[in-house]
Amino acid sequence: TAQHKKPNIVISLTSFLIKEQTKEMKFTTAATADGLRLLTSLLVIGSAASMSSYRERRLANVTVAPENDNTQFHHFLAHNMTRTCSADNHATPFNNQIRGVNLGSWMVLEPWITPSMFYQFLGGDETNTAMDMYSFCEILGPEEGNKQLRRHWETWVTEELIEELAQSGAVNSLRLPVGDWMYKPYGPYIGCTDGALDYVDDLLDWAHARGLTVLFDIHGVKGSQNGFDNSGQSQDFEWTSALNTEPAGLVTFQHWGIRSAAWMGEFDRETIEYTSTNYENIEHALETIQEIVNMYKGHPAVLGLEPVNEPWQYTPLDELKQYYWEGYLIVKKDAPYWKYIMHDSFRFDVETWGGFMAGCPDRALDTHIYQAWQDPASRISFYNNACGQKSAIAKMEAAFGPVVVGEWSLATDNCAMWLNGFNDNLSGFPRLPCKFVKCADPYMGTEQPGTPVDPGKPMQVRFVNCLHRQIYTFTFYLTDLPTALDTSILQGPYGTGMSGPSFGLCPVDRDWMKERNIETGTDWMRAPPEAPRHLDATDEVMTALARKKISAFSGIGHGFYFWNFRTELDTPQWSYMLALERGWISKGNLNDDRILHACHKEDEGLFVCMSTRQTESSTKGGMKYALGVEGVNSTYVDSLSGDALFDAADIVFSKFWEEHKGEGATCDFGGAAQLQEFNKTYDDDDDYYKDDDAHYFTKEEARTSLLILTTFGILVGGCFGFLMAMAFNEKFSNKVSRSSVVRRVTRRFTSHSGSNVRYTEIPEHQY
Repeated sequence: TAQHKKPNIVISLTSFLIKEQTKEMKFTTAATADGLRLLTSLLVIGSAASMSSYRERRLANVTVAPENDNTQFHHFLAHNMTRTCSADNHATPFNNQIRGVNLGSWMVLEPWITPSMFYQFLGGDETNTAMDMYSFCEILGPEEGNKQLRRHWETWVTEELIEELAQSGAVNSLRLPVGDWMYKPYGPYIGCTDGALDYVDDLLDWAHARGLTVLFDIHGVKGSQNGFDNSGQSQDFEWTSALNTEPAGLVTFQHWGIRSAAWMGEFDRETIEYTSTNYENIEHALETIQEIVNMYKGHPAVLGLEPVNEPWQYTPLDELKQYYWEGYLIVKKDAPYWKYIMHDSFRFDVETWGGFMAGCPDRALDTHIYQAWQDPASRISFYNNACGQKSAIAKMEAAFGPVVVGEWSLATDNCAMWLNGFNDNLSGFPRLPCKFVKCADPYMGTEQPGTPVDPGKPMQVRFVNCLHRQIYTFTFYLTDLPTALDTSILQGPYGTGMSGPSFGLCPVDRDWMKERNIETGTDWMRAPPEAPRHLDATDEVMTALARKKISAFSGIGHGFYFWNFRTELDTPQWSYMLALERGWISKGNLNDDRILHACHKEDEGLFVCMSTRQTESSTKGGMKYALGVEGVNSTYVDSLSGDALFDAADIVFSKFWEEHKGEGATCDFGGAAQLQEFNKTYDDDDDYYKDDDAHYFTKEEARTSLLILTTFGILVGGCFGFLMAMAFNEKFSNKVSRSSVVRRVTRRFTSHSGSNVRYTEIPEHQY
């Protein structure tokens, strides 16, 4: 339409005038000054026109029946100026909790999850080292890259694994990270990721056949939304090899100190602000949303969409909210029954998100809660932190609406190899020494280049003494390196931190130790990373922590997705399937009563499901739903109104939630209810009270001492009782004295201590 073309004409005219004015600027200084002023004006006009074009095109594409600033949908009315909705009729009420897992590193490679895909780059230099999805395709090229990716797609997620997850009874949904390049290829992705969508189609069919839902998560976007490798491309990466004068051959790089994210525009690290907005990248992401909707809107397995994963905390908030809003309208136009789940941009506070998209159906906020980056602490501290999330989630649900914990794990340290990047680490991490295990055999088969990892090479032990051919096994700073370097043993390139395979071993999470001091609980921090079997408390601690986290994330919010469904290395702290195998997470945990009350000790208050007291229609709908499930006649609900209706709803909602939350029920009822926290603590004599932690704290020395004292007490008590009986019970005394055992003892009782005194047996007739 003319409305669409007008801004584009302005941009084209602007471009033409800039070119013509640039020619004139070559001739005179005056012309140059005038040209600069005109150029500045035209750039401002062009930028405004670009933004106008971007927004008008999006809103025009999703508008059904525009009225002023409103967009009419089947279930609600969207207000574009305020980014809110009215006539909230949920297309798909969020009445059941999500208990899901992420299918990480399948479509978006992450070196720490599937290191066998990246071992081939160990020992490489600046021209042949890949550290993320983008550089993987760039270095290998489309043909070899696609060959390796197809082998990976075929083996990392299989129908058998999906069947195992479904049969566990602990999973009802899958979060699928995808890249925008899969739907709108660009750069090195062209040709490299061909065929990916065929595997996505298979996954949807596998999930549907087993009653599982799938949430599409746009995990990587053009320009990177956070600068992490999990976005597909690490941003502001810099090779520093040229800065190393000694020794020759050492390949180094830096990333964390200069990380940036270019999806939203150009970021100034000095001011910590964006100096421009990249509307082209945003448009590309919105078009990706449209492509995903077009492809899968009719598939019954699809739960919904997450428009972007983990935009970093410096992302301009207004631009991000506008992107979320426009993506939401795209989804609701063609896929009205999808959920729309938005990440909090690492800003999980009610001031930021409270009231955003108020009244809009089927949207939720995603937050990621990890303990792996916390400082080392006692298990009690980790327990309290896990259960303490209840209150934060409840407050956000009251201010915004449904909350889903889209990522969490059981890791309490930063030890997993390459967790913070290929051959790199954050400054100061890991905080404690890590356990090492044999690096896993490649899951896709030994034909994968670079596998298995070389057992004869150290990690970041970086040189060989050329005189004695001695391999040094300590770590040192670059300035300590000798000028002679045997590069054949290197497993670089090396970042500013340490993490990588060493002699065929890979670092994984530490073990937990049984504690001697229940008050401090810090023995595990001073202990070796691998606990002796008789002192290993990892199973107990992880089981308790898992129950508390699941209780907090699903008992209060609308559910969770564990990160990840599996890992190549033996790290059950990051692998849901291994955690199930170890018994840390119960199979069939949707009905596990131990999870329901796992935070009993840590809870500071009670949570009650109450009516939001907003609209009577949604309240009545929620009540009818709850009563219908219970098989109770709900005809009386229609006669209620005002406070009488809301008071009755409080009773129905709270009763239903208390009885069914263990089965996965949420306090939602189509948006008519929310959890409220009351300052009332549990009593220790509650019939379901159980101290989950008491048996996890084991004083080994105290246990031994207790055993000795008990044995000693029994012996002393027995002897004392015997003597008392001999002294005061003549019949018992005579019987003992006449026993054959005592007679033999007394007969042999003579002194050999050097005294001349002899003891002889008294004849029986003289008693």
